[in-house]
Amino acid sequence: MATALVTIGELAKRTGLSVSAIRFYEARGLVTALRSAGNQRRFARADIRRLAFARIAQSLGLSLAEILAELATLPAGAAPTHADWAAISARIDARLAERVALIERVRARLEGCIGCGCLSLERCALYNPGDRAGQAGAGARFLLVD
Repeated sequence: MATALVTIGELAKRTGLSVSAIRFYEARGLVTALRSAGNQRRFARADIRRLAFARIAQSLGLSLAEILAELATLPAGAAPTHADWAAISARIDARLAERVALIERVRARLEGCIGCGCLSLERCALYNPGDRAGQAGAGARFLLVD
């Protein structure tokens, strides 16, 4: 029978993360270690899935705050159910679809700009005389709007 708790070394081996990465995630609240009588970290086996999810979510471009928010919906110290993961997956899918749509809009506008051939700043949709767009705040203004 498997033990309910795993060492940080076992957690690193099972997740492919370094011990220092696990400590980083612990400090940020993604996982919580219990302490043994000898003051060594022990983690719930469910933390293997939580850290695996964090790795995947980061590779999809989710921020640490987004990952924390999603993990906060899971039961603490227990293995998530299929329904738990399905709900998280649906929320992430919606965010990814929004990002893809934004990228496609930017791409279409950028391709149109590069290929327009106007060679005129007066007619250019991206030209920003007097920094008019700066009044709306920092960052790109013309390519990101609908």
